[in-house]
Amino acid sequence: MNIVFFGSSEFAVPSLEGLLTTKHSVSCVVTQPDKQKGRGLHVEATFVKALAIKKGLRIYQPQRINTEEAVEFLKDLKPDLFVVIAYGQILSSKVLSIPGIFAINAHASNLPKLKGAAPINWAIINGEKNTGVTIIKMTEKMDAGPIIGHKTVEIKEDDDALSLEEKLSRIAKDLLLQALAAIENNNYTLTQQDEKKATFAPKLKKEDGLIYWHKSARDISNLIRGCLNWPGACTHYKGKILKIYKAKVFQPPPVTPQSSPGSVTQVNKDGIIVATGKDSLIIQELQLEGRRKMESSEFILGHKIEAGQILK
Repeated sequence: MNIVFFGSSEFAVPSLEGLLTTKHSVSCVVTQPDKQKGRGLHVEATFVKALAIKKGLRIYQPQRINTEEAVEFLKDLKPDLFVVIAYGQILSSKVLSIPGIFAINAHASNLPKLKGAAPINWAIINGEKNTGVTIIKMTEKMDAGPIIGHKTVEIKEDDDALSLEEKLSRIAKDLLLQALAAIENNNYTLTQQDEKKATFAPKLKKEDGLIYWHKSARDISNLIRGCLNWPGACTHYKGKILKIYKAKVFQPPPVTPQSSPGSVTQVNKDGIIVATGKDSLIIQELQLEGRRKMESSEFILGHKIEAGQILK
């Protein structure tokens, strides 16, 4: 089959690598335009573009995928199939009607749960026990098409947004290759999603990472893991932003009096222990505004943080 691959983020890379091992032809890779990043505003290509360059593939980077110019470009490729994975733009019905067969998408959740831009992050933040990858036939409505295949994955205690993304990206590759074989042999079924069970995972905003210490230690731990590495979970210490990268739940003995949420209760070799609305949180890795990221043990040596101080 003649396939056009749409993808931008690192999540899509294993799927493109897997696709290139098959007999199918990738006539073009469509990815987001290069962006200026960092303090030096250096221009940076997407992860998918970097792989496409390495493999000598044709690349197309429209600012807007639904313009007449883009539609005509895609039509000229005469594709049988579109494969869309973490591309970053919504495809119109006009674009979706171009391939001879149809367009498919790999989404990192058990659809219809967690539709939207950040399903991996919200699965962890929400404290879900499992998530997965779903392959769908695309429709104009976001993440709403019928299901071709899916796989459920347990979210482990030590999973964070980065480790879970890496795990799901490999599963997406395997499911994609299975779906392509089924489509080529016309041996697939389309299962409609139950929209009554739909939940949503909108793009994370910077303020979504703010820690509210009146919540339970478990909820705060989930937030820290789910916001790694964007937007990053944060609080304030002595008027400066304090980012927390790693922490775990600590259940104090019942005889220990409960301090007010956000107050430091202990500082020791294991980390900085902070009271929450339920249980406590041991901070293990953090970064104060203007400083580098460090282990709590190193932070304690350089800062006069002690029991009774407040994070807010």
